[in-house]
Amino acid sequence: MAWGRDEQRLDAFARRHDTVGTTRLRDVVDNDAVDIAYLATPAGTHHPIALELLAGGCHVLIEKPMAMSAAHADEIFRCAAMHDRFVMEGMWMKFNPLHREVMRRVAGGDIGDVRYVRGGFGAPFPPGGSRWRADLGGSVLFNQAIYTTTLASWALGPVVSQSGSGTVRDGVDVSAELTLHHERGVSHAAVSALSFVDVTASLSGTRGWATLDGMFWAGSEARLHTMDAGGIAPPEHLSVPLEGYGYTPMIRSVHEVVAAGHRQHPEHDASATLPVLDVLASARSEILREGVPA
Repeated sequence: MAWGRDEQRLDAFARRHDTVGTTRLRDVVDNDAVDIAYLATPAGTHHPIALELLAGGCHVLIEKPMAMSAAHADEIFRCAAMHDRFVMEGMWMKFNPLHREVMRRVAGGDIGDVRYVRGGFGAPFPPGGSRWRADLGGSVLFNQAIYTTTLASWALGPVVSQSGSGTVRDGVDVSAELTLHHERGVSHAAVSALSFVDVTASLSGTRGWATLDGMFWAGSEARLHTMDAGGIAPPEHLSVPLEGYGYTPMIRSVHEVVAAGHRQHPEHDASATLPVLDVLASARSEILREGVPA
């Protein structure tokens, strides 16, 4: 079953995927055939819709960001616990086999102790749509820097201090640069909806570095650069083809943990989601208050 707010777009989607479409959220809640609802509306609408789905008895996978504040996301997690339902932010990057292999190698010490993470995500997005509307959650921080911040926190631990700057248009942060000090190192991120920013990422350690090719959050290629007795060895190329545009491993894993009785995913739970949203919300508030008009 597919649910949507725009009847014309919903009908086209339902025909394309040979399913039933409805504009009534209650139809989703009341449909016994729905095991898990995947919420992919604009970010600014996630909070109330997720609460309604969870209260109605649905397990819910929510497209990142889960909400536009850590407080709203925490309310979603608490609602899920109250109704004994599963909920997770759809951070598909953390389930990509390539990222898991890179992080396995990093955790194993292949590049030594990780001290620095860098990432970028910028493109001149066409006008129109939710990216440019503050009321729908338009924000380069929440929609793009969430990937760099999640990757850095995955490798370096929680953020302990931060600074940032950016530009604003019509109440939306449309470009931003972040410097984050984590428990075990520093990360830098650059994001933009106005111009291209290198869409690769890297993790650097005391014995080498790993580079994730663009688009780093949805990529299938990486390179490990490590030291040997003669210095920096030729890079080791890692290649893992995407499955189902990259979403399939996450969706499969969600089905597995729900079937096993989990109500949060052990590999991306509230302890991973909430601190990142808190960082992004704090940076966004500062940029909206002090940012340069774009």
